[in-house]
Amino acid sequence: MIDIFDQNALVFAQIDGHIGRIVLNRPDKRNAMLVDMWRRVVMAVHALDAAHEVRVIIVCSSNEAAFCAGADLAELEAIAKDPEKRERNRLAIRDAQRSLARSAKPTIAQISGSCVGGGCGLAIHCDFRFAAQGARLGITPAKIGLVYPLNDTKQLMDLVGVANAKSMLFTARLVDTEEALSLGLVDRCIAPEQLETEVLAFADHMASLSQYSLYGIKQTMQRILDGQVDDDTQSERMFLDAHDGVDAQEGVQAFLEKRKPVFSWSPSDD
Repeated sequence: MIDIFDQNALVFAQIDGHIGRIVLNRPDKRNAMLVDMWRRVVMAVHALDAAHEVRVIIVCSSNEAAFCAGADLAELEAIAKDPEKRERNRLAIRDAQRSLARSAKPTIAQISGSCVGGGCGLAIHCDFRFAAQGARLGITPAKIGLVYPLNDTKQLMDLVGVANAKSMLFTARLVDTEEALSLGLVDRCIAPEQLETEVLAFADHMASLSQYSLYGIKQTMQRILDGQVDDDTQSERMFLDAHDGVDAQEGVQAFLEKRKPVFSWSPSDD
């Protein structure tokens, strides 16, 4: 039985009140990702999604020197000649990224230091990216003769636009946080000493809102990103069911009573 909360593991989960964390914990290798680490990201997302008290998930590093330097190239070299291992690696990366993008709860990448290759792939699949000044970001397959999956490429294009995505990928360059902010690659550029405080303040604010609303909004936006252009039975049902849900009842009552609402719904209740 794998303990995803084991803080000695290369990737582990933490819970602190309403905040869940997925911690990348291979500082001696700048969190270069092994196949097992990608898999543990998936397990951590699932564990935090299932935790009733958790309302927001932060992906961070145990060390400020690097968020994630990407895939472990020594491991990639070792599996290069084995088609089955290459496919398992591809699926592990894809599952980790999709688990973040499709998590039931809002996700924030807390970025400091290097955020490159697969590490940037993890970050762009989070809902938000807060970066410390001095961090550097890039997706650089052209430096090592690889081609990134369509899903990664689409995610980058959705964030920064076609022209900027081409500029980053065709040149394999790294961008600093100021340029990343201007491109839309990150949402905030923050002084390093304020990064954790700012991330927590933002997470706490989201945690105070209706999780039914946030869950529904995230599901709806993901459907649009996947290409859906109009309502179907499921999206119509979500809209209609919200009106008699526990959070809507509490929200309306709190408004009428001129007090702050205390929302109780969780995706784990669904």
